[in-house]
Amino acid sequence: MTATLTIPRRRLPIWPIAMLWTLALGLWGLSRQHSVWRDEAATWQVAQRSTADIWHMLGNVDVVHGLYYFLMHGFFACFGAGTTVLRLPSVLATAVAAACVAVLGHRLAGFWAGLGAGLAFGLLPAVQFYLQEGRPYALVAAGAGMSTLLLVTMLKGRDRAARWAAYGATVLVCGLLNWLSLLILPAHAATLIWSRTPRRLCIRWVVTSSAALAGVLPLMVFSGGQSDQVSWIPPLTWHMMIGPAVLLAIGGLGAVADRPRTGRLSAAAVGLPLLAVPQISLIGISLVQPLFLDRYILFSMMGLALLIGAGLGAAVRAATPRYPRASAWLVPVLVAVAVAALLPQSLAKRSPASRVDDVLAIAEDVQRLKRTGASVLFVPAARRDTKLVSPGAFTGLRDLALATSPEKSGTLKGEEADPARIRAAMLSQRWILLVTDAPDVATPVSAQRDIMKMSVLKKYFTAVADEQVRGRRVTVYERIRPSAGLPRDR
Repeated sequence: MTATLTIPRRRLPIWPIAMLWTLALGLWGLSRQHSVWRDEAATWQVAQRSTADIWHMLGNVDVVHGLYYFLMHGFFACFGAGTTVLRLPSVLATAVAAACVAVLGHRLAGFWAGLGAGLAFGLLPAVQFYLQEGRPYALVAAGAGMSTLLLVTMLKGRDRAARWAAYGATVLVCGLLNWLSLLILPAHAATLIWSRTPRRLCIRWVVTSSAALAGVLPLMVFSGGQSDQVSWIPPLTWHMMIGPAVLLAIGGLGAVADRPRTGRLSAAAVGLPLLAVPQISLIGISLVQPLFLDRYILFSMMGLALLIGAGLGAAVRAATPRYPRASAWLVPVLVAVAVAALLPQSLAKRSPASRVDDVLAIAEDVQRLKRTGASVLFVPAARRDTKLVSPGAFTGLRDLALATSPEKSGTLKGEEADPARIRAAMLSQRWILLVTDAPDVATPVSAQRDIMKMSVLKKYFTAVADEQVRGRRVTVYERIRPSAGLPRDR
C-alpha cells in the first residue's frame, strides 16, 4: 500500500505539473476575442507613458498601483502593447502561485494533497477570472504564495537569515503592489500561534514583518489622500458576505479532513488562516471604509486550494486500504469532474461579456461612424479611455471638452474645460460623436459638466446614428438647423 503512494512521489515532481496546468488555463482564450475592459485600459494607457509622466500621475491618482505601472511600462517597452502582453504577467504569476500551493500541500499533507491543491487553485472561479486580468492582483497572489512557502520552510527548521530577508522582501513588494496584501501577516501570525512556534522564531517573524510593514507605511499614508478613487465601492451588505461564508464552509471541511491539531504545522494550520483571516479582516475594514472586493484578497484563494488538496489527500488515504490501485486515480478523476462541471463558467469568464465593458470594441464603431470635421465628447470623462487606448480610431476628431491631456495633467482621464467653454464649442459643431456607457451598465449622470453636455445635445442636436457594443455606446449627433418651431441658440 505504501509503495502505491510513494511511486508517483518519486517519479513526478508536483510543482511543474501545477505550474503547467495553470499556465495552460491562463493561455486558453487569453485575448478574450481582443477585448479590454476599463480597469485594464487604465493599465494599458498608463504603461505606455514615460516614467516621468507615470511618476507625475502617481502624485495625483492611483499611487497604490504605482509599482505595477512601472513594471508594466518595462514589459510594454520590451514586448510592445497588446492584449497578450497586458495579461501574460498575471498568467505567469498565477502559475507561480499554483506551484507554491502544490509544494505547500506536498510538504504539509503528502503527495496527493499537493497535487490536488496545485490543480484546484487554477480552477477556482475567482482565480480563473483574475489570472487573465491586466491588473496586479495575480502578482500579489504569487508573492503571497512565495512568502507563505518561505515561512513554512523556516518553521520546519530551515530558518536562515537569507530566508528571513527573502520573506521580508517578498511581503514588502506585495505591499507595494497592493497594501491590502499585508492582511497576509495576521494570517501568518495565526499559523504561528496554531502550530505553537518556538519563541525564537516568533521574534524573528515579528521583526521581519515589522520591517516590511514600515516599508509600506508611507504608501499607505500617501494613498489615504487619494481615497476618492474607491468611493464607488458600495457599503458592506449581508448578501455580500454570502460568498465568503460559502468559501469558509468549504475550507472548514477541508480543514476537518486534515484532522487539525494544535501544536502541529499542518495544511489546516496554514490554509485555514490564509483563507479566513484576510476575508474576515477585509470585512472588518469595510465596516469603517467600504473596500470589500474579492480581487483585493485574491491571495486568500491559496488557502482554499490548500484545504481542498488536504481533503483530497485524506480521501486517498481513506480509500487506499480497500482500493490500493484505484486510489491513485481518485485525484485525477475528481479534477476531471471539476473541469467538466466548471466548463460553462470557464468559457463565460473568457468571453468579452464577462466584464462590464469593452474599450476596444466601441473604438471600431467610432472609426466607422465618424464624419469629416466631426468632434467627440465623453460622458463621463473616464470614457476617454477608449481614445487613449485606440488613438488611431479618433484621428480627425476634435476632443471638445479636453483642456489638458492626461499626461500633462497627471491624471487618468485628463482635465476638461469649464462648462461654458464646452457649451460654446459644442454649439459651433455640426457633428458630435458621444462616447458613453450602454444603458444597461450606465450610472446616472452627476457631474455638472456631463449634465450640461447632455442638455445641450438634447436641445440643439438630434441623434442620427447609435451603436452599442459590450457595455459601451457611441451616438452621432447632428446640429438642428434653426428654423420655425426649433430652438435657437441665444
